Amino acid sequence: MDAKFSTNPSFPLTGRQLFWLLTTGATAAAVALDQTAGRAPYGLTSLTVPLVLTMAATAAVGAWAVPLLRRLKTGQFIREDGPQSHLSKAGTPTMGGVFFIPTAVAIALAVSCACGFSSQSWLDLGAVSLLTLGYGAIGWVDDWQVLRRRSNKGISPRMKLLLQVALGSAFCVWLALSRGAIATTIALPLGLSLPLGVAFWPFAGFAIVGGSNATNLTDGLDGLAGGTAAIAFLGMGVIVAPNSPELGMFCAAIAGGCLGFLAYNRNPARVFMGDTGSLALGAALAAVGLMSGSVWSLILIGGLFTAETLSVVLQVSYYKATKGPDGKGKRLFRMAPLHHHFELSGWSELRVVASFYLVAVALVLLALAFPAGSPV
Repeated sequence: MDAKFSTNPSFPLTGRQLFWLLTTGATAAAVALDQTAGRAPYGLTSLTVPLVLTMAATAAVGAWAVPLLRRLKTGQFIREDGPQSHLSKAGTPTMGGVFFIPTAVAIALAVSCACGFSSQSWLDLGAVSLLTLGYGAIGWVDDWQVLRRRSNKGISPRMKLLLQVALGSAFCVWLALSRGAIATTIALPLGLSLPLGVAFWPFAGFAIVGGSNATNLTDGLDGLAGGTAAIAFLGMGVIVAPNSPELGMFCAAIAGGCLGFLAYNRNPARVFMGDTGSLALGAALAAVGLMSGSVWSLILIGGLFTAETLSVVLQVSYYKATKGPDGKGKRLFRMAPLHHHFELSGWSELRVVASFYLVAVALVLLALAFPAGSPV
């Protein structure tokens, strides 16, 4: 790896220091939140146990998996129209989602075995787990095609979208059968609610597919998607745990998996998560929000991922709208997604990542401060 990716003179922290700040902060927050909620941090139904256990397990598995991915020559192909400074990252192993996503899901299921959850709780946990692994499988196929073709193009966008829609639709059908009309009403602050009726289901499918692609777009800098996803999942876990402890534990396990993965993905990254990881994360977060009835919290917590997606949509739309006779248009941002705009504006990679972490934390605090039904 080029030395310039391990030093960022314009930012006071190294990648290692930022990683430890995030992991210790997340662990301390989980312990404090468990104690505030009356849960023993060392108890099986806590958020701390699955968080720490998955973090440690993922880091341990990564010590074997990352060198294996390198030996299998799973090096990333860097898009030529991206930031030129990223070209030296070519060859870094990708497809890292193959070890941290299954590890997180397995530990969430294993810990839940000892908790005596109801059959409905197990069904909920199983459905979210299958959706997560299913989207991870779609990402794996895409990553594999990239490596097989030795380019940065995997399966066709249309095929990827069809697979995402099919899996998301299957989940929505299951959700409709298990929740019925109750799930079609979105609770909002101020004691308000939004009864969508049958329109809820297209919205739910869009949330899953859109969320999956949003985290995929966010995965563009060392530690960015993993760190922001860890913060988002821990925040969602805190919100859903009182009424759905099994989903709270699942969120904590995914957050721990992301943090364990960051041991190898922090700047300078030794492995990238690839679509195998990024597609699974967004779908899982959306599924938890929909299943637990925490759609308002999902909208707030996922705000950063939404902003990344909107930056791409706005960039493309504005370029097409301003296209002149020469076939060239104007750009709103230096480059989309949004993190590349800041990077090309002179921010160091670490500064962008740390700033996005702070935004993710702020959005979680906002969701905790103003939950659905609160007098905003």
